[in-house]
Amino acid sequence: MKKILLGDEAYAQGVLDAGLSGCYAYPGTPSTEIMEYVQNSKLAAERNIHREWSSNEKTAMEEALGVSYAGKRAIVCMKHVGLNVAGDGFVNSAVTGTNGGLLVTVADDPSMHSSQNEQDSRFYAQFAMIPCIEPSSQQECYDLAKYAFELSEKNEIPVLIRLTTRLSHSRSNIETADAPSDMNALHQPTNPRRFVLLPAIAKGNVKKLCEKQAVFEKLSEESPFNKLTDGADKSLGIVATGIAYNYVMEAFGGNCPYPILKISQYPLPKKQLSTLLNKCDKIMVVEEGAPFVESQLRGPLEDPRIMGRLTGHLPRTGELNPYLVAKAFNLKVAEPPAIPDLVKVRPPRLCDGCPHVSTYNALKEAIAKFDDPRVFGDIGCYTLGALPPFQAISSCVDMGASVTMAKGAADAGIHPSVAVIGDSTFTHSGMTGILDAVWENANITVMILDNGTTGMTGGQTSIGAGRLETICIGLGVNPDHVKVITPLPQKHAENVEIITAELQYEGLSVIVSRRECIQTLRRKK
Repeated sequence: MKKILLGDEAYAQGVLDAGLSGCYAYPGTPSTEIMEYVQNSKLAAERNIHREWSSNEKTAMEEALGVSYAGKRAIVCMKHVGLNVAGDGFVNSAVTGTNGGLLVTVADDPSMHSSQNEQDSRFYAQFAMIPCIEPSSQQECYDLAKYAFELSEKNEIPVLIRLTTRLSHSRSNIETADAPSDMNALHQPTNPRRFVLLPAIAKGNVKKLCEKQAVFEKLSEESPFNKLTDGADKSLGIVATGIAYNYVMEAFGGNCPYPILKISQYPLPKKQLSTLLNKCDKIMVVEEGAPFVESQLRGPLEDPRIMGRLTGHLPRTGELNPYLVAKAFNLKVAEPPAIPDLVKVRPPRLCDGCPHVSTYNALKEAIAKFDDPRVFGDIGCYTLGALPPFQAISSCVDMGASVTMAKGAADAGIHPSVAVIGDSTFTHSGMTGILDAVWENANITVMILDNGTTGMTGGQTSIGAGRLETICIGLGVNPDHVKVITPLPQKHAENVEIITAELQYEGLSVIVSRRECIQTLRRKK
């Protein structure tokens, strides 16, 4: 059967057809569409496949590991910075190993279209000593699913699937299987003790993991996703990884004159690399993301035969494209057309009717009454409060950092010290910061902007929406200083009064600013 799908959707269809039992995720661009596709799948509904959002990437990772423990196939999906949150469970899952197949799916964001950094998840796979598969096309996104599940189950190891923005969010024809595979039956691990990481057991597990590395390298050498193609001109050899392989082939019009090694499975296929190095005078490494392969080939002595991002032949940061790749090979190619003066830069802004507008207007008026206030922001739509006309927040670092940075600033003597955090981000990573603040009765005001959804990524379920004040009181916040306001223009004076009073209070206070996201409201209507 043929379908036209995004890379994310092709992968989602692939895991469904490969016998998926559970999909766990926290929304984050460019990975969000994987879970949404599974949620809307008729097959997933018929098979009662788990497909609810988790509170954060750590819980999603551990829930998926639980499915694997039970012998069934699971995926966990996140964006690259989400893997930092899931890191504890992720690294230790390599030590416990798997039972049912487990695919850790991470969508990296080169050029930071919607992210704080450009980190490359291949380093995480190398650090955890597990296989990594990086598809080069939407068809490979589909094809790798069954292969990766079998790889995971045969070797009792999680497999990291690395996607990137351009592959995740572009469409192509794909060919799917005639019928989906059966789901695994429930079965316990043959050695359940390996999931108990007491030091005595963990030491043995780590030793076995190290012994598997030779197997993983052999599998990379034999992988259908890695391919060495000869070329007539041996003055240059090319190593191209993931979607960068497509850029190379497009730059050369589909007929590359040089030997080229396509790499989509890691650890690196050393024998194929050695063959390429021995037959070519120089090597150009073309990879999306960090110079992961290039740095390993150049080594500590910086072999001058190896070229790529580190040598300036390709940009050190940002996404690649066929034009940049063609320039690296000194091919004659027309420059992309310049953006005409008629087109003006339009910074992102809060939607018309967004509840955060009224919240920021009230906060700015209230906080202006103090000498040296600071407002610490977080990850979400409300981060746009850093831009004109509000210019209302002083920071945006990572999920949940608003609460803990505000506490740290208050510890240093800043007053008032305010945290602004969304409802989904609060349940993701903000609650533990509240516990620190409760323990010390920190002199901060936490404003939770409850729009009832995870708005920044398209309106997914927000687990704590509508009951945040109850959660805060349960965490130990003084009920007298847990306030709820409605961010509307007609409530402005009342809201300013409430915010001002809580800013003056010497201790921890929480203000929940609650009104539904204008976008989800429009969809309902």
